[in-house]
Amino acid sequence: MNRLSFGVQSLRRHVLAGLGRTHDPDGVVRAVGWARDAGFEALNLDLIYGGPGETADDWRASLEGALALDPPHLSAYALTVEPGTPLGRRVAAGEQAGPDDDTLADRYLAADRLLTEAGLEWYEISNWARPGSECRHHLLYWDQGDYVGIGCAAHGHEDGRRWWNVRTPERYVGRVAEGRSPEAGHERLDPAARSEERFALALRTRAGARVSASAEPVVSDLAGSGLLDRDGDQVRLTVRGRLLATEVTARLLLAGAATQPSPAGTR
Repeated sequence: MNRLSFGVQSLRRHVLAGLGRTHDPDGVVRAVGWARDAGFEALNLDLIYGGPGETADDWRASLEGALALDPPHLSAYALTVEPGTPLGRRVAAGEQAGPDDDTLADRYLAADRLLTEAGLEWYEISNWARPGSECRHHLLYWDQGDYVGIGCAAHGHEDGRRWWNVRTPERYVGRVAEGRSPEAGHERLDPAARSEERFALALRTRAGARVSASAEPVVSDLAGSGLLDRDGDQVRLTVRGRLLATEVTARLLLAGAATQPSPAGTR
């Protein structure tokens, strides 16, 4: 192992509190310093935008604070309200508003601008890195490689079979102690499903995806709307397209764009 990833989420105390996190910004700085003192240079910082009480200035402060730590890799994810979490219950009860789509889009654009200016290039919708510091672990996912899921709620994949473990630590430990598999469920993707997934994953990356000739009218429309850049039959999302990646991908798949193998990742 030569890479450490820190779940920073935010560098503003009130935003961390709203997310239910118990660490503080000073602890992040110390932890990154300790990692470097121990010899780790391959570091990633995870941030979440759109948290409760977060303003545009808060988000900028988090980005600037993270960049001040000079990470070679940074991930930024929009807040997702999960059912059953304290935040999810407050939103469901109407006690708190969920993330606003336009606000999340503004946060993403701010992140892309600041990270790009700092020399971190986007290579997947939610990930930026200095050249050569892209995460091989992430690239394996987006290239439909095989990986083993160890631990509660972990996912694994092997040759089209995907499985996931029980969600809670207690159940996971209990099953292992009893000599039972911790697997909670699985699915096997047929060739058509694997092809569509390969296309969708490739489109999330800087390399983009190859589209079939049958999708030409839709590709032209999306490119004309500023959502895709194209080079022959290879397309990739513009920054505006990244904001609407789910819709763009769905339209391309409905048009039969994934009938050819699609390259993924940045290799």
